[in-house]
Amino acid sequence: MNKLIAKQIPHTFELHGDVRHDEYYWMKDKSNPEVIAYLEQENMYYDEVMKPLETLTSELYEAMIARIPASESQVPVQKGPYFYYYRSEKEKQYPIYARKRAENRMALASSEEEITIDENALAHNDDYLNVTEQRYSTDHRYVAYLENRDGTDSYTLFIKDLHTGDLLEDKIPNVYIYSSVEWSNCGQYIFYVKLNELQRPYQVWRHEIGTNNTADVLLFEESNVTFNLYINKSRSNRFIFIVSQSTTTSEIQLIDGDSPLVAPQLFEARREGIEYDLEHWEDDLLVLTNENALNFKLLRCPLDNFNERTSVVPYDENRFMENIYPFKRHVYVTGRENGLKQVWRIEGDSLVRLEWDEDIYSVSLVSNQDYEATEVLVQYESFLTPKTTIRIDIESGVKEVLQEAPVTGEYDRDQFVQQQVWATAADGVKVPILLHYRKDALNNGPAPLILNAYGSYGYSSDPFFSAYRLPILNKGVIIAIAQVRGGSELGRTWYFNGKMQKKRNSFTDFIDAADYLIEQEFTTTELIAARGGSAGGLLVGAVANMAGDRFKVIVPEVPFVDIVTTMLDDSIPLTTLEWDEWGNPQNEDDYFYMKSYSPYDNVEAKPYPHMYITTGINDPRVGYWEPAKWVARLREFKTDDNTLVLKTNMGAGHFGASGRFNQLRELAEGYSFILSKFGF
Repeated sequence: MNKLIAKQIPHTFELHGDVRHDEYYWMKDKSNPEVIAYLEQENMYYDEVMKPLETLTSELYEAMIARIPASESQVPVQKGPYFYYYRSEKEKQYPIYARKRAENRMALASSEEEITIDENALAHNDDYLNVTEQRYSTDHRYVAYLENRDGTDSYTLFIKDLHTGDLLEDKIPNVYIYSSVEWSNCGQYIFYVKLNELQRPYQVWRHEIGTNNTADVLLFEESNVTFNLYINKSRSNRFIFIVSQSTTTSEIQLIDGDSPLVAPQLFEARREGIEYDLEHWEDDLLVLTNENALNFKLLRCPLDNFNERTSVVPYDENRFMENIYPFKRHVYVTGRENGLKQVWRIEGDSLVRLEWDEDIYSVSLVSNQDYEATEVLVQYESFLTPKTTIRIDIESGVKEVLQEAPVTGEYDRDQFVQQQVWATAADGVKVPILLHYRKDALNNGPAPLILNAYGSYGYSSDPFFSAYRLPILNKGVIIAIAQVRGGSELGRTWYFNGKMQKKRNSFTDFIDAADYLIEQEFTTTELIAARGGSAGGLLVGAVANMAGDRFKVIVPEVPFVDIVTTMLDDSIPLTTLEWDEWGNPQNEDDYFYMKSYSPYDNVEAKPYPHMYITTGINDPRVGYWEPAKWVARLREFKTDDNTLVLKTNMGAGHFGASGRFNQLRELAEGYSFILSKFGF
């Protein structure tokens, strides 16, 4: 196939005395047959480029498939009289959710399994299925779940009677993808978050089981377009929290789970820059807030007086507290310290950190545990240690390993290394980098290296185990994560110094990390790839313009690359919600700062590395037209003969294909492209 040349139609934007030209703006119209034809032509070119790599792709894919255990099962989690879990069978695409009724964990082996949801049965051979938000009624008779078949954020709520196995006639469309469904304690009412026409969550409704949706009652509407809206239930089941949240401010209302017809009660009105989260414990509410505490402090207040607040533990600026997990007998807290995820237990007025054997790890509490439980389940993993579920006796604190996820095939953790190194950024800040590789990877000098990063929204990039990574590591490739500013790896300051008018720090941190790895002879410019998805795709897209010569390959997946145009278009679902993350280009300073790094606006006539770019036609988070336009402009301007491909998933959205075999195929294709450019 000859070089792809996209049609150009002159289009200009003028703001703040500045004119931007966008000759590919026409690609935004998905109803235009020429747009679909262009995307399909790019897909044909992708297939042509990937055809010579079929052997390598198949090798990687088969090696990944071989790592799937014959069966996998989550450690059952107690909730009332049942223990809930999911399991997977090797030949099936989707998980199976089940439960067993048992008095205690010892009795599980002799208890009969009851399947609650089999996603494989729901799939009906459709190309795409995603099931989220499974919520069981308090009496455990019903399960409410959300399903989607097109990759958007608009899901349909179904309710299944677990006694009969039948679906109720209650069926609610247009419910938000996550944190959007909760039951009243009587099981007669269900609360849900509805989307508007722009796919933004904006209303909380109450539905009475067995009635027509037209009788549903609107409880709250979020009118501020910069706020997200979701609901969750306290671990005690006492309250349902309606949470309105921007990236800098939050506000919570409480619904009494025992009195679902009573109007929600406001805890504290929103104040700009003040974030807080709530939980219920004993006769109090626990309040996690950043007011006068950058890395959050923990308070408690009585249910009959929200203004009376006392400290639970002293504030420590070196400890970033993120979530509260109250059990009837003890309270646990999760967060970050020393650059790693941590779990603490409150003892008196102190936080006592749970200790682990490895220097690099990731740890969290298993979700949906019973408030009355006598055990706490912790999930632990590292680059070397597969996902491990640990039981902690809630009174004695004694730990017991219940399960280490099986690794099919040969795996000797002693043959691999995990390592943390620190690069010095241009402004002197030390940037952590996590490395994972075989012990012999560097025996013959610098090795092929894939450098990953995200660096936005305060999301942290933590070490995790993946057996599907082993085929890549076994080829001598180093997998690296640059924990750049914009994440929260080193606390809230780390996040604030990588957003808004400091966003460029994320990109320069990544470049400095790459330079460090090259200088320290972990790799070379001919053997390094950059990889990032969504906002991480913005990161590596900006790096392609700023320092593309450092990299052999750049892989932006569903990349957010036309930042100025998108942040000016408030008809796009997430635009207004993200002005506090990136800036609002209606403001002149924000406009020119964002334009200075926007990947689409900074394409130049110069060489670019090999690039492998993905998108999804139904993506509500990053419109398919952003990477499509970017690829067209790169083809127009770049002066090299390096490979540039765009793969558009024509039946999915932001998260790519559904079903683990399809997902592994996509993963193998991306790695195959990278390795081929390294000379494999």
